[in-house]
Amino acid sequence: MSATPGRVKYQLRHKFLVYTEIDNTDKKLHASRSLPDASTAPGHNTLITRTAAMLKPATPLDESTRMETLRSLKLLDTAPEERFDRLTRLAKRMFGVPISLVSIVDSDRQWFKSKQGLEAEQTPRDISFCGHAILGDEIFMVPNALEDERFADNPLVTNDPNIRFYAGCPLKVFNGSKLGTLCIIDREPREFNEEDLSVLKDLAVMAEQEIAAIQLATLDELTLISNRRGFLTLAQHTLNLCNRKQIPATLLSFDLDEFKAINDTFGHAEGDKALTVFAEQMRKVFRDSDVFARMGGDEFVALVTNTDASSIATVLDRFGNAIDTYNATAKRGYDIKYSVGSISYDPAKKSSIEDLLERADSKMYEEKRAEKA
Repeated sequence: MSATPGRVKYQLRHKFLVYTEIDNTDKKLHASRSLPDASTAPGHNTLITRTAAMLKPATPLDESTRMETLRSLKLLDTAPEERFDRLTRLAKRMFGVPISLVSIVDSDRQWFKSKQGLEAEQTPRDISFCGHAILGDEIFMVPNALEDERFADNPLVTNDPNIRFYAGCPLKVFNGSKLGTLCIIDREPREFNEEDLSVLKDLAVMAEQEIAAIQLATLDELTLISNRRGFLTLAQHTLNLCNRKQIPATLLSFDLDEFKAINDTFGHAEGDKALTVFAEQMRKVFRDSDVFARMGGDEFVALVTNTDASSIATVLDRFGNAIDTYNATAKRGYDIKYSVGSISYDPAKKSSIEDLLERADSKMYEEKRAEKA
């Protein structure tokens, strides 16, 4: 006799839906997932049982870049903002739906930056409709979830909020990553016409513009890599991870040599070109898990994790070769040159990112003086 399919029990705790998977063959707890601080509150408990046939959303191909971009925005778990709330209010009113959301898809949850008609602040990613929506470029629509085998037994369908209709437009940022959706939800099946699709897209574009405004505060406009503010946020997050897992890291501080001469001789447009090229080579050489940025002027930094001295030497050689290759092929009348300082991070000492930057800068200027001597 074949084993009875596993069941998944879902329980709505205070403003968050959690679940546990139970193996019916031996009645033992098989797995449990929840997010921090999902405390139980009286009057907010609902138990749901379903067979495990629901289709979980796949992972985007650019997930590493997408998550790095999301972290750099420092958008998660922030307070409600009127600029997003006015869009969800408008969507709710225009489409006559009970629920409208700006949903941000985190690594293991979807979190609602703005919500109308829904009490929950977040749900697990693997039961989210928005997790499916960010996999494509166009509006993701489910006319009747009960008739869609991907969602018919989804707890968000079989219980509160009783989703029947869903339409979500992916929210893209400058690098093409989709961070979440502007979506509307109805408790009754419905269809969308071309005008409806156009209106939802227009609202999503407005949401993207608001996210872009946030992003500009953490992105260097010229090179399109992180600026100082964005780097400090991402780097501190990375150091916190290094502390927890006792992972070594190295901070590299770069400064272009003779950059003023490029501006004076060839013009500021050519100086901007040199800065852009330097950032492009950083993108090519450093890993997705590394954090790099333009700190201002002709100064750049990179925080490289889980590397020893030998590995860092290899990375610097590879970067140097990339710059040399560009100089040899571009032939723009000057060579891009730079000095670099390197400081190792010891998780046991728990140095701050500001301290590492100061020490790496000192090392870099020592090298620059030595080259001039």
